[in-house]
Amino acid sequence: MLARLALLLALLLPPFAVERPAWAVEPDEVLSDPKLEARAREISLELRCLVCQNQSIDDSNAPLARDLRVLVRERLQAGDSDKAVIDFVVDKYGEFVLLRPRFALHTLVLWLSAPVLLILAVFVMIRAYRRRLSHEKATPAGELSDDERRRVAALLDQE
Repeated sequence: MLARLALLLALLLPPFAVERPAWAVEPDEVLSDPKLEARAREISLELRCLVCQNQSIDDSNAPLARDLRVLVRERLQAGDSDKAVIDFVVDKYGEFVLLRPRFALHTLVLWLSAPVLLILAVFVMIRAYRRRLSHEKATPAGELSDDERRRVAALLDQE
């Protein structure tokens, strides 16, 4: 019972233990229009800092991230849609700048490898479990199979 409670806590607590990093947006970058600023923040969370690589440009203090945040805000003020802004940044820096790669033919392996490996792992585990069960049924615990008896007899004859 105690083990189950500990397992339940271990599964439920990690989402609460993770802290969100502080946004690195400087006050002079913030747009006066709250709707445009909200759009800029959403877009910034989708773009990778090319220096930090595992942070969005919204979370990074790197100078390049600041430049990208300013670029996103300039494009929004020019009237670009969210998709147009992202496409502009991708055209300029490549798809690596996206924190969530697009689902396309050239990223198919990236998107499908995890589910395929999971299915394969489950299949291997089920097969190993079934093989173990069939082996246990074929030779009950404590009894030797015919092959094992022959090997024991051959070893005893050698002495």
